[in-house]
Amino acid sequence: MLRHEFRPGRLVAGVFFTLAGVIYVGDAGGAWETPWFVVIPVVMAGLFLAGATGVVAGSIRRRRGPSRRTAPPTDTGTSTTPPTQGARGPRGQGAG
Repeated sequence: MLRHEFRPGRLVAGVFFTLAGVIYVGDAGGAWETPWFVVIPVVMAGLFLAGATGVVAGSIRRRRGPSRRTAPPTDTGTSTTPPTQGARGPRGQGAG
């Protein structure tokens, strides 16, 4: 199984959206009575906390630098073939 990069902001957002769903399911199932506007602050708080968590995680990730898993392989300089140019030329410009 391929590993992916951990995104804690998405985890926080998912928890709050799940909480909003549980609130509506409980109301629909008759377990409790929930006014329609109660979910709005729950979702807004979840989005705010997810954004803050994402900013903190991103700043920590930038400060630490690339990890071994996400770092591109290093070029050893042993290749004998010249780099190829795309169909648009060396500067990415078209024919016209």
